[in-house]
Amino acid sequence: MKTLVTSLIVSAGLLASAGNAVASEALAKKYNCLTCHAMDKKVIGPAYVEVAAKYKGDAGAEAKLITKVKNGGAGAWGQVPMPPNAAVPDADIKTLVKWVLAAKK
Repeated sequence: MKTLVTSLIVSAGLLASAGNAVASEALAKKYNCLTCHAMDKKVIGPAYVEVAAKYKGDAGAEAKLITKVKNGGAGAWGQVPMPPNAAVPDADIKTLVKWVLAAKK
């Protein structure tokens, strides 16, 4: 019985994670992030897996990236600037940044 309950809890967690990933990808499409980025390859901007790898272990990464997505930036990944996304709600930016930081190769 204990094994069954544990399996159900783990399954529920995996489904929730998958649902969050789908919702986050939908946000990336909604706000045109995928015009310049892809999960696993450089487009105009870096691949999300590269961003996650660069900031792995950086406790301040989420806050830095939220600011960069909101205000735009240049220089961290080359000379092509990332435009500001001031019209995107802060909650959606936070969701997107968490999703990017969780990307795995």
